[in-house]
Amino acid sequence: MTLYTTVDSPVGPLLLVGEESATAPGGTALASVSLPGQKRGAVVQDGWRQDDAAFRVVAEQLRAYFAGESTAFAVECTARGTDFQRRVWAALDAVPYGTTTTYTAVAAAAGSPGAVRAVGAAIGANPLLIVRPCHRVIGADGSLTGYAGGLPAKQHLLAHENARPAR
Repeated sequence: MTLYTTVDSPVGPLLLVGEESATAPGGTALASVSLPGQKRGAVVQDGWRQDDAAFRVVAEQLRAYFAGESTAFAVECTARGTDFQRRVWAALDAVPYGTTTTYTAVAAAAGSPGAVRAVGAAIGANPLLIVRPCHRVIGADGSLTGYAGGLPAKQHLLAHENARPAR
């Protein structure tokens, strides 16, 4: 059963989508976190069930993150992707809070140093905004580059984390 809820945040209402799971904290494995109007973002479908309580653990962790009380998420995720996307997403998960990295560095960390454009596409397909920190990836020249949730949201998240270039 696909479940969903909406959680308010400083970057806009977040649509949380997940699936019932016997092993996940709170009983729901997270499949997607999206912002309104997001490229490739989730949209509530017929047959989905709204269940605010099912996302209590995730919502609490998001609130703690935005309150500056937490720098990491501990949630079970069910986001599906290709082997390549999962390698890229694992590299994103390793980018520390408060730092930024580049597409080139993520490509190297994912074991595909020559695939920078493909890495960009995999990052753009990340279904778990904020939880999987694709907002921490910037251009090689330090510029803010694309973000599925929009550049204002990316800028807000980096400022919130007081992000600095990785060393």
